[in-house]
Amino acid sequence: MRFSIIIQNNKVKTSLWLFIGSNFLFFAGKYPDFVEKWYAVGFYPLYSKMTRFIVGWIDFSVGDLLYTILGAWILIKLIHLIIAVYRNQFGRVFCINKIGSIFRMICVVYIVFNLSWGLNYHRQGIAHQLTIENNQYSKEDIASITNDLIEQANYYRKAIGTNELPSYSLEAIKKEAILSYQMAKVNFPFLDYQGTSIKTSSYNSMADYIGFTGYYNPFTGEAQIRTDMPSILLPFTTCHEIAHQLGYASESEANFVGFLTATSSNNIYFKYAAYLEMLNYALNQEFILFAKDANFKALETIIQYNKSHIDTLVKKDRKDIRQFFMNRINKIAPVSADLYDQYLKLNKQLAGINSYDEVIGWLIAYKRKRGKL
Repeated sequence: MRFSIIIQNNKVKTSLWLFIGSNFLFFAGKYPDFVEKWYAVGFYPLYSKMTRFIVGWIDFSVGDLLYTILGAWILIKLIHLIIAVYRNQFGRVFCINKIGSIFRMICVVYIVFNLSWGLNYHRQGIAHQLTIENNQYSKEDIASITNDLIEQANYYRKAIGTNELPSYSLEAIKKEAILSYQMAKVNFPFLDYQGTSIKTSSYNSMADYIGFTGYYNPFTGEAQIRTDMPSILLPFTTCHEIAHQLGYASESEANFVGFLTATSSNNIYFKYAAYLEMLNYALNQEFILFAKDANFKALETIIQYNKSHIDTLVKKDRKDIRQFFMNRINKIAPVSADLYDQYLKLNKQLAGINSYDEVIGWLIAYKRKRGKL
């Protein structure tokens, strides 16, 4: 009996300390200056670099393996719970113990997630580092940036030269992405990437249902890339996921850092991939902004202008990419997208899954400061 009381007291103490730790991290996130100085620039780079060195040399994704094990563990626990319900084992002590266990598990996950990654959602980020702000922009701004992107995409597509785009392995893309970050570091010292940990996703076969091209595992520091999609998507996706590894949690910021990095490369394939990706975002945002005014003549004019100025091969590449994803439409993907949308909104990205599109605001702000893209 005495031993049982000691155990319960220890669980209460553990719960209390976990609760205190969770609240400390929660309130720390309210102070971006503190997070930027002590976490984003202090603790996180050391932690993330360490995790990449530990698991980066392993060929397969350790994070994916852990997710699989976690999924199996949750399934087993659900089965045990169903059995307990069936056997009517829900006494008061049983319920208290279960609630306590769930509470402690939630606190542990919350603490580990925030220490390993989550606090990056509250940092000052690229706005602080480049002294720019992602503010509202006009139709003239979006039209101008779209024209710039069309011009650059056309230029680099012609430089590639072939009718069909070449295809590269993830290993080749990974090596070039590392070189791109080394080049970018010359102008952006904060993009210092050390300790490679970029893996092929173990869930390629599930990508159509989950809806990803790449993702970052904060617990192992690995960047996972979907490798069965068109090769031209690999350079930017890889640069985007490395940006997450460097602590850019916001999807729009990771997109922007991915753009800065890929366009710093000497490889025209990387440059084209970056401008093509940004062009897709710009065209979407331009359409939305012009459509809001219900001025259909202006909207039709801008659509026709873009059609007449985008190179034929660029149009073909965009069509091929759209067709790849259109062929894989299913009923589960929208549910996964909704869940991810809610996750992003919970982590200070109020636009949810549309946060990716906000990279256009960063491009416009960057152009304003430099006078060119």
